[in-house]
Amino acid sequence: MSDNKTVFLLKCSTYEYEAIEKNIFKLLDSLNLSNMLYDGLNVTIKPNLLMKRTPEEATTTHPFLVRAVIMYLQNHGIKNITVADSPGGPYNRQLLAGIYRSTGMEQAVKDTCAKLNFDTDFVPVKSVNYKLCREFNIINPIANADLIINICKFKTHCMTGMSGGVKNLFGCVPGLQKPEMHYRFQDKQSFCSMLTDLAQTVSPQVTIVDAVVSMEGNGPSGGVPRNTEFLGACENPYILDRVLSNMAGLSIKESPLIKESIERNLCPSDIDNINISNPDNIPLKIENFAKPDSKDIDFSSIIPKPFKKIFRVVKKKYLTSSPYIKYKLCIGCGKCAESCPPKTINIVNSKAIINYDNCIRCFCCHEMCPVKAIEVKKFKLFKI
Repeated sequence: MSDNKTVFLLKCSTYEYEAIEKNIFKLLDSLNLSNMLYDGLNVTIKPNLLMKRTPEEATTTHPFLVRAVIMYLQNHGIKNITVADSPGGPYNRQLLAGIYRSTGMEQAVKDTCAKLNFDTDFVPVKSVNYKLCREFNIINPIANADLIINICKFKTHCMTGMSGGVKNLFGCVPGLQKPEMHYRFQDKQSFCSMLTDLAQTVSPQVTIVDAVVSMEGNGPSGGVPRNTEFLGACENPYILDRVLSNMAGLSIKESPLIKESIERNLCPSDIDNINISNPDNIPLKIENFAKPDSKDIDFSSIIPKPFKKIFRVVKKKYLTSSPYIKYKLCIGCGKCAESCPPKTINIVNSKAIINYDNCIRCFCCHEMCPVKAIEVKKFKLFKI
């Protein structure tokens, strides 16, 4: 493989298949992926298939990237190729079939030797270089793979700041076990520490980012598509994410996943210390890239000790961004209640109701709402 600290960027302004294939082939050649391929190799491609969305909605990995990777592998004699993800919601055949259809993955594998995964079993896997989690349940196609190609979507994220290579691997955890992880690790930094444990354990050999059209604002599903017109790749997902967070204009404080990676020496704090191959001079900071509204504030360091407990209650209730139901848009489908880790959402008279006393502000409901009926309500000071 290449130097695993090199991030490769290429301009790509269209999803026309010929342009995607040309650039994906260039990226994989730059990574010297062919040196890792051999007869009988079992490869799993892990896209971002969060929910039933069309490719044009910029929520999921575009199917042409997946197809281009498949064609590269086929051209090098690889026949055992699986496309797999565990999206939000229950991990079952029916849900997978619907998501493969809507996201274009059915067409991505058509007339190739690749297959879509319908195996919904999982196995416990001991964690590698972990900080919090000693073990993860990992879906079979990932656990059984000889080589994993991680294809993420460049998006902002209401809980982690940004969704890139590391966050995309959360889809290696089966179905509704993901909300359970949210409930176990309720604050942003511990949640991101868990995600980093997971990424260390899954350890994909290649991470590719789909950033022809990205998502800004209240991602990973409620944001706005933004033409960013590039593709990127790196062997190291932490370093790729560090570059992406810089492009999104996120500080380390605003990117708890990046903060965790830096603290573990998985990526440098300064992108000047990253080798970036950028022949097309793609801007390393995108102008006015909209950040998520899910900010909170913390005055705890200046609060006298006797009042800290009271402050924590006030902070959660009044100073922290929260999910908010737009009732005119709510269709009462129950996806928010299904994905809510503390089960604090109920459907009453065909509308979702949130009990804020138990809300942990993980924004899973916002993430999984199919009609964007849940917005992120900011504390008023952030609007000044």
